[in-house]
Amino acid sequence: MSRKGNCLDNSIMENFFGLLKSELLYLQKFESIEEFWMELEKYIDYYNNKRIKAKLKGLSPVQYRIQSSLVA
Repeated sequence: MSRKGNCLDNSIMENFFGLLKSELLYLQKFESIEEFWMELEKYIDYYNNKRIKAKLKGLSPVQYRIQSSLVA
């Protein structure tokens, strides 16, 4: 672990994989690895482009980054 104020751990990825497991993996049964890969691609697209976060002012992560880059 790092000192307070130095974020050197992997909490961002731990959060993503926790959400991935609870929202995709535990809710479905997959017939094949190909089906899992297709659903995983759909989930990643949803996570980046469609998922609305209150912390990001009601925008998806991609929309927020585009808006932030236009302002700067």
